Amino acid sequence: MVEVSFHEYSKLSATEKAQLLRRSETDISSFIEKVQPILEAVRTEGDRAVARFGRELDKADVSEATIKVTDAEFDAAFKGVAEDVIEAIKFGIENIRHFHEEQKPEAMWLKEIRPGAFAGDRFTPIQSVALYVPRGKGSFPSVTMMTSVPAAVAGVPNLAIVTPPAPDGSVDAATLVAARLAGVDTVYKVGGAQAVAAIAYGTETIKPALKIVGPGSPWVVAAKRCLAGVIDTGLPAGPSEAMIFADDTVHGGLAALDLLIEAEHGPDSSAYLVTHSRRVAEEALAALPEHLARMTEQRVQFSSTVLSGKCGGIVLTSSVEESYEFVNAYAPEHLEILSQDPFAHLSHITEAAEVLMGPYTPVSIGNFCLGPNAVLPTSRWARTYGPLSVTDFVKRSSIGYVTAPAYPEFAKRAHKLAEYEGFSSHAHAVSSVRDAYLNKAKG
Repeated sequence: MVEVSFHEYSKLSATEKAQLLRRSETDISSFIEKVQPILEAVRTEGDRAVARFGRELDKADVSEATIKVTDAEFDAAFKGVAEDVIEAIKFGIENIRHFHEEQKPEAMWLKEIRPGAFAGDRFTPIQSVALYVPRGKGSFPSVTMMTSVPAAVAGVPNLAIVTPPAPDGSVDAATLVAARLAGVDTVYKVGGAQAVAAIAYGTETIKPALKIVGPGSPWVVAAKRCLAGVIDTGLPAGPSEAMIFADDTVHGGLAALDLLIEAEHGPDSSAYLVTHSRRVAEEALAALPEHLARMTEQRVQFSSTVLSGKCGGIVLTSSVEESYEFVNAYAPEHLEILSQDPFAHLSHITEAAEVLMGPYTPVSIGNFCLGPNAVLPTSRWARTYGPLSVTDFVKRSSIGYVTAPAYPEFAKRAHKLAEYEGFSSHAHAVSSVRDAYLNKAKG
């Protein structure tokens, strides 16, 4: 029997409420100390360090010669994955691609701001991006789909996946299938902090990239933080977290079922059921043993650790308003609104990276095949970041174009402000000095 952490929110002190907001990755200072020598070794030793750490940390049979996945390994993956799994991957990719194509901004827009003066934006792909696909506690072709498809839709010309190897030195076959179907043909067998370093600095085999995206362990989060001055580390995506918001129109057993979705990812996950209904809370507690009995031993262990620890359990509030308060304070990665009328609650919740509505939209569907991106900000970063999107793979340039008839009016105002701010060259560039050159060009 799992001893589920149970909290009555209105009875908690301010300190206890703050404690509920903590995630496993919140304090990564100890990881930063541990990753520093790994980063330096990869920077100075390249492939040799990557292979060594693969053997030592991932306990994998890898060498400098086998870091990059071969075409033969891709081909073998398609033969080794069941047809119904491949079909499910294709189904997910199709939906994810459709969603992100709709999301893609137009290549350029230009509007007339004033007569003869135009301004707008141009979007161009980032030239090289690495996609981190975790593996430590499972295999995640879904992460491959969620990172590869929007990158391909954005038109990134140089894409590569980094993912930890298995003990035999292989890459998860379904991950390779998803990569090829999404349009990525470069995969490296490297994970953890060493993967982030290899992508940031480059090695003999691994080409450096301008950006790395994708979720990872505290080791990956720490490495990204250390290398933020070397490479764009994208949105902060760490260990999985989910919140199941349930009102009194649903059965608590359903809430318990969905509570386990993210809890089973690993002992560093976070998972809460929040409800103002004591009935729902009690039904959830009663149903958990039955749900756990259907799970594999490893996933039961992970889920039990999460739900009995400091980063998971059941939060019973005194009102639906108090439930909203907790959800917004927590700013979860995944949020389910379990209700027969989920839209009645939606306007009250502003801080969540993903909101899945109603009893027919569990996190499972969002994670695998609905379309919206399931690579999401964690550790309360949903307050300022959104999901991974096409816009994470493009850069925006402002475009400005002032015609000759419009120039005098703009020059007059710019000259006045330049003088006020004390910038003489700014002022000269829109003064009679420029007029003289422009007149010479006309002549």
